[in-house]
Amino acid sequence: MVSRLLTGLALLLFYFTYVRTSPVPCASSVYPDLLTVDVETLVAGLESGAWTSVDLVKAYTLRIHEVQSVLNTVTEINPDAISIAAALDAERANGTIRGPLHGIPLLIKNNIATMDKMNNTAGSYALLGAKVPRDSTVAAKLRAAGVVILGKSNLSQWANFRSSNSSSGWSAYGGQVTGAYYPNMDPSGSSSGSGVASSIGLALAALGTETDGSILSPSSVNNLVGIKPTVGLTSRSLVIPISEHQDTVGPMARTVTDAAYILSAIAGPDENDNYTLAQPLPVPDYTQALNFSSLRGARIGIPRNGIYGIDSSTQPILDAFESAISVIKAAGATVVDNTNFSAFNAYYADAIAPLGNESIVLDADFISNLAHYLDQLTANPNDVHSLADIARFTHTFAREDYPERDTAVWDQALSLGYNNTDARFWDAYQATSFFGGQGGVLGALEAFHLDALILPTDFAPGLPAYAGLPVVTVPMGFYPSNASVVRSANWNLVEIGPNIPFGLSFLGPKWSEEMLIGFAYAFEQRTHIREKVKPYIQPNTQLSDVILA
Repeated sequence: MVSRLLTGLALLLFYFTYVRTSPVPCASSVYPDLLTVDVETLVAGLESGAWTSVDLVKAYTLRIHEVQSVLNTVTEINPDAISIAAALDAERANGTIRGPLHGIPLLIKNNIATMDKMNNTAGSYALLGAKVPRDSTVAAKLRAAGVVILGKSNLSQWANFRSSNSSSGWSAYGGQVTGAYYPNMDPSGSSSGSGVASSIGLALAALGTETDGSILSPSSVNNLVGIKPTVGLTSRSLVIPISEHQDTVGPMARTVTDAAYILSAIAGPDENDNYTLAQPLPVPDYTQALNFSSLRGARIGIPRNGIYGIDSSTQPILDAFESAISVIKAAGATVVDNTNFSAFNAYYADAIAPLGNESIVLDADFISNLAHYLDQLTANPNDVHSLADIARFTHTFAREDYPERDTAVWDQALSLGYNNTDARFWDAYQATSFFGGQGGVLGALEAFHLDALILPTDFAPGLPAYAGLPVVTVPMGFYPSNASVVRSANWNLVEIGPNIPFGLSFLGPKWSEEMLIGFAYAFEQRTHIREKVKPYIQPNTQLSDVILA
């Protein structure tokens, strides 16, 4: 909310306290558009002295303020961002470069903990003022890489794991995020603020988290590249959890290149998350996968039975998907059609069941994993130590908007009566692993001797989530300018409408991020879909407004 960001007085101090330390570029210099700029362009300017990291922080902060009252993308700006940027500028000046992201501002989702002056709330007042013993591992990795953590992005509260009647992008602490491609647009969840902020250049890019769709879906509708990594490629230590078996942290960026740089910075083993100790070493430099010819000779499958629930509103997505298939074929791939998921019918029945196996896995994991996170807090002002405590707080604290937004997900989890140490949990986990693995993605890859599968991103998240498999989504198209508006039943957000984007997903086996990034890059470079439609709302502030002021 605006009240939690810099006030007008602070914004004046912002200008008068800090002075440029790099040379002012000549008037003929061309400044990049922050709506479209990529990391390599920003770094080139930092290296040449055309701008500084402090300039970037100032420009992005002003851009956030311009649209915050409409889009609610950011819950807090890091009050130390300027001083951190100045220190990184000084390091660059003395020849110390931490990595290819040195001095670049990023946003991180407000469930990724930082040990600084910012809050880490998952959108709930229950965790306002709580403190962690250290940075989350992914935040620490960003700092070590020279990233300026500019602020925390808003999200669907508790990563969309609270209510049956809430809306994507709403949190009690941050308000309702809306998308930038149509007024009152559903931003999709739960990494909603990360998606919208990245889409209109409120930072170079952002981190999101996914349990089942929460990177892929908001990346898709916000015209972004999103990388949902293999569970265990990126650490979840001190990230507010849902499920240790499905949670993962990944980048949401405007280009495959930017996403690859960020994934390279945050991937790797962490002794505080034993899932990460299974990954192959060394950790790849994912930018080495950025090969225009990477689709040549690849075998790409289309599991047609994974595209379901078709109606007239989905026709633009299906038309764009057929065009994407033609691009992939022209790039030299062998496309194998009808590489169907063998257990799809059973998976679908389970997914829509009142208490299916995924619900059991997530509910039981949440009971255990949330308590473990809360136990690590070094300050816990509301004395919450369990899901039951969080539920009691939510039911009695007026700003949590209960019962208008219910706690049905928690009610179900608490009524389950067991956590993830119970044999009944293990049975459910074996079922979901099969649905996503041999009955789903892995089975199709093996049966048809494929490198990867493709699906419209609207249909991609579920099966890979069940098996902890990686997916990369890339822009594929937009609803036409005359599309009929379809609104959500509960909160009147626009789910389908003119110029709203959608994506294409590449699905692969565990640890195949390098290959999937290559495929996504080859598609992106042949299509440049992202550039074809602009957001209806975007900030006006550019680097020149800060540097030449």
